[in-house]
Amino acid sequence: MGKRILAQRKGRGKSPQFRVPSKGKIAPAKYPNFPINETHKGIVEDLVHERGRMAPLARIRFDDGTIAYLPAVEGLKVNDVIYIGPDAPLKPGCILPLKRIPEGTVISNVEKNFGDGGEFARAAGTSAILFAQSEEKVIVRLPSGANVSLNPNARATIGTIAGGGRMEKPFLKAGAKLKYMKAKGKKYPIVRGVAMAAVYHPFGGGRHQHPGKPTSTSRHAPPGRKVGHIAPKKTGRGR
Repeated sequence: MGKRILAQRKGRGKSPQFRVPSKGKIAPAKYPNFPINETHKGIVEDLVHERGRMAPLARIRFDDGTIAYLPAVEGLKVNDVIYIGPDAPLKPGCILPLKRIPEGTVISNVEKNFGDGGEFARAAGTSAILFAQSEEKVIVRLPSGANVSLNPNARATIGTIAGGGRMEKPFLKAGAKLKYMKAKGKKYPIVRGVAMAAVYHPFGGGRHQHPGKPTSTSRHAPPGRKVGHIAPKKTGRGR
């Protein structure tokens, strides 16, 4: 009997091989828990890098002594002054409730619910657009193109997350890619199932590299067989 396939080992979730290392982490990147009707002033003390995160983090000290780490937007620099709250100005880096932001504004680090610290458009180089708003809800267009309806009190940062274009440079060496994937807790390199022997994977073996069986798999298949397309709604080329 062969060893557990990669999908089975990933499912266990306990091995350090699939766990994001805590080394190099600074702090959770989320908005401070200020009351919804208060406006606070903050100063950017430093721009730092956190391991496993592509976007730079801005270390911000607010007027009450609170220190927060937030994804930096393009154009933000040390000693810049930003504001958080309903009376904050509309300039890059400031944080406002969605109901106080005009339609068509480019925003980032958007909250799903007030107080969660930011859920959408947080990756390097990404941004969302405030598409439409009413008294009951605000529609935001995400980087994927999908529209979501959010609470008008949810907060967002004006501007685009910095760090875009970092992935345009190739890694050049497998070792550099290995360190990058390890910081994110991802397995690398990954061997294709069709390249394995039959004892190690359902798609392995044969005189040529081919699955040898349908790649659509039942959702209720046992763990050693659950590979390929899991309960797909459709397969093949779209027409």
